[in-house]
Amino acid sequence: MKTLELDIRKAGVSLTDELKQQAQAANALLESGKGAGNDFLGWVHLPSSISDADLDAIEQAAAALRAKADLIVCIGIGGSYLGAKAVLEALSDPFRLLHRAQQHPTVVFAGQNISEDYIQALMEAAGEHSLAAIVISKSGTTTEPAIAFRLLKAEIERRYGKEEAARRIVAVTDKARGALKKLSDDEGYPTFVIPDDVGGRFSVLTPVGLLPLAAAGVDIRALVRGAQQMEEATGAGVPFDENPAAIYAAVRNALYRSGKKIEILGSYEPQLQYVNEWWKQLYGESEGKQGRGIFPASVTLTADLHSMGQYIQDGERTLFETIISVGKPQHEIMIEADGENLDGLNFLAGKRISEVNRMAELGVQLAHVDGGVPNLRIEIPAIDARTVGGLLYFFERACGISGYMLGVNPFDQPGVEAYKKNMFALLDKPGYEEESKAIKARL
Repeated sequence: MKTLELDIRKAGVSLTDELKQQAQAANALLESGKGAGNDFLGWVHLPSSISDADLDAIEQAAAALRAKADLIVCIGIGGSYLGAKAVLEALSDPFRLLHRAQQHPTVVFAGQNISEDYIQALMEAAGEHSLAAIVISKSGTTTEPAIAFRLLKAEIERRYGKEEAARRIVAVTDKARGALKKLSDDEGYPTFVIPDDVGGRFSVLTPVGLLPLAAAGVDIRALVRGAQQMEEATGAGVPFDENPAAIYAAVRNALYRSGKKIEILGSYEPQLQYVNEWWKQLYGESEGKQGRGIFPASVTLTADLHSMGQYIQDGERTLFETIISVGKPQHEIMIEADGENLDGLNFLAGKRISEVNRMAELGVQLAHVDGGVPNLRIEIPAIDARTVGGLLYFFERACGISGYMLGVNPFDQPGVEAYKKNMFALLDKPGYEEESKAIKARL
């Protein structure tokens, strides 16, 4: 069974032979490793390179953490956080924290912000639980996760002592260098490697994503299988008309060239909300450079029809919409008749909620298309580990193709450093004395 189907019939574009050739050429560049940013193409064949031994090691480390703690804090930011968060939220019961007995430890996230109140709330909640941590950082010096890890490490050591703390902390970091690697070697933390040739936003299928997901009880083998199937389905040797990643990239670029500068990703299943967030980083950081790029935005439907829906329907016509549609929900709930019918909904009696949701989806699609919003539809059969693995790799492959078609290096992020220089200067970091004087004068 395919993990997804792409429908572009309501995208309002005609794909020329030139566009198709550009998409195929871009995909061939990914395959050959001869394009811009080719030192960060390890993700292209990552799914097929993951061995049973790799998964065994990750599952064993996850089991060791689960045996020691009922709360595991995953510390990371950007690609070191969003991939795992997206998969976990997609595959979890949204009300799991209300259940008295949980089969797996609770995995929560820290280091993705510098909020004092967030950290305080986490530390207070952690006091009721046995505690372990997964810290993810290539360097170990990125400000947000480094602050969170300093605090969590101190708490774990205070509770259990340094020797036991070393068995409750697992690091995912560089194979040979960096502050976190040195600390891990000095303290004896188990470690996993962030591959040198895989950038953070493409790292969900490395230990960066797989370890916290395994700790949370996700079937990482099914996740990887889905990605492997999509790797095969989107390879450079697949004809354009059969390659969903190439088609998606080509349609996006056709719409961009016609003046559609904003892409809205949405779904009618709230479990996919963090897939939206992961996607926004993937495309925003990959394409937004040199004054170019489609701005990635997102909505969660039908909720946002009652907020953003007005703008999408009638606002400036610079946007297009991509909807992730789910074929089969996991549960079945029928709408019952009501004797008084005060809400006027008896016409829905005997229908499943999913049927109402699907008709809302299709009705909105037609309304938005009529309102001048091109619409793409990605249908996945269900929300499960295999399908989500395929969906993530589909977006990754299409992102690489689309970035090359756009004429940028999709695998660097030079603009990310600008805010850091200002922040360090304002915090009087050693080495930033001159910058500190200048920027404080501006403020």
